[in-house]
Amino acid sequence: MQKFAFIIPPTVELLDLAGPVQVFTEAKFYGFDADIEFYSYQDEPASTSGLGFGKLKKFKDAKLKEGDFVFIPGMDFEYVRSIAFRTEREFFKWLKECADKKVTVCSICNGAFALGEAGLLKDTECTTHWRRVQELQQRFPQAKVVADVLFIKSNNVYTSAGISAGIDLALGILEDLKGPLFTHKVARGLVVYHRRNHNHTQQSIYLDYRNHVNPKIHEVQDYLIDHLSAENTIEDLASLVAMSPRNLSRVFKEKTGSTILEYLTLLRIEYASTMLNNPEYTIEYIASQCGFKTARQLQRILKK
Repeated sequence: MQKFAFIIPPTVELLDLAGPVQVFTEAKFYGFDADIEFYSYQDEPASTSGLGFGKLKKFKDAKLKEGDFVFIPGMDFEYVRSIAFRTEREFFKWLKECADKKVTVCSICNGAFALGEAGLLKDTECTTHWRRVQELQQRFPQAKVVADVLFIKSNNVYTSAGISAGIDLALGILEDLKGPLFTHKVARGLVVYHRRNHNHTQQSIYLDYRNHVNPKIHEVQDYLIDHLSAENTIEDLASLVAMSPRNLSRVFKEKTGSTILEYLTLLRIEYASTMLNNPEYTIEYIASQCGFKTARQLQRILKK
């Protein structure tokens, strides 16, 4: 079972905490075997909104091992600047020990400052909320602070930008653990679209072509993924989202950089490539499930 431990600091930012938690909670709905735990490093922490959390176990009670994850959400920045924060030496030492035993340490927003105090940002690429990038670099001059990224991984340390980027970070971790198609399902369940970081080199048709915010084009993309074997005429797709065929074709190309036919073909090739790993499937069966008219058509496209 994969363990995800969330350490709740005083004056935590709610979305920094709730966003990643909800990603892994949704993943459990789809069958991901995850253990989500909550700890504090001070008694009875509260959020910046005033919402309290009651009594939680202290961070030292977290039994983490290699392969587990620990998250440090962002918090009120005045606390981060305070002497009280910098004197949390016991907590910072514990964070360093986690990293040393190959626990993946993750921060959201200005939680990166806790990682810096723990010595985890030395010679490490990292990021934080755009408002705090310069101050993070000034406080930890040996860190390699990167601006304008959603999240970044360096060794077993993840850092992310502010607020909603914690969701992107959690989805990125989920993609590494469970693959792009599973991550796509989780993102759809959350009614968000997975924005992969720009330096992510692994390509995935299920996640690429999604760097836009047009809900109708997302709806068409989701429909195509779920109906690969259907005919999927431009007229039917246009009717699905109450657009004219001509306008749908224009907007789809404008938002994704691909025509609908090109995108559909890539989806079918991806699914066919996955099915080919099963020796019980004939090429004829695979072709029919992926929407190709004949096995020969599939073979010809795969050769290209």
